[in-house]
Amino acid sequence: MELAVLNTQGNKTKRNVTLADTIFGIEPNDHAIYLDIKQIQANGRQGTHKSKERAEVAYSTRKIKKQKGTGGARAGSRKSGTMVGGGRIFGPRPRDYSFKLNKKVKKLARMSALSYKAKGDAILVLENLNMETPKTKEFTAMLNGLKVASDKTLFIVSEYKPGVYLSSRNIQNAKVIAASDINTYDILNAKKLIIEEGAVEKIEQLFN
Repeated sequence: MELAVLNTQGNKTKRNVTLADTIFGIEPNDHAIYLDIKQIQANGRQGTHKSKERAEVAYSTRKIKKQKGTGGARAGSRKSGTMVGGGRIFGPRPRDYSFKLNKKVKKLARMSALSYKAKGDAILVLENLNMETPKTKEFTAMLNGLKVASDKTLFIVSEYKPGVYLSSRNIQNAKVIAASDINTYDILNAKKLIIEEGAVEKIEQLFN
């Protein structure tokens, strides 16, 4: 797949970039994508949820009423989960939601996500960015030039660039990551994928 390299004004340059079919043109594997995104979201959970059980609520343990003769059910401690204000029965406890996923499955999931974007014509190749100082105004002007200002975009740069990252940090629909940090969730969560020219080679090295 061959794409023209665009400048920051959105105009085509005289250079073209070829995206490898072994990465951007494979048959997507939906189950691998499901597993990878499930792991990403599970690993992001804190798992600190907790409710008090009957051993932890602050009530007396004395018997509330006599065993027989009241016409109602038997009742013991106010700590019982059947009482108002009592402990919760089988409530949530702190736990770790993370799980292991094979590297080959994660690799297949990322390539599948990139292939979906390539098939949907949702990939743009941008000339190398170089922002010495953070300027949100310049970054916004670039989004307008590329006609993606209203879309959720993911910028993939060749390496971490503080100027580019800080320029985009205050823009709600834009996210900047290095090529070495791409993941399936970010790729599919974005409507447009804008890859820096130098990042194309980095992505190919990452998967090969």
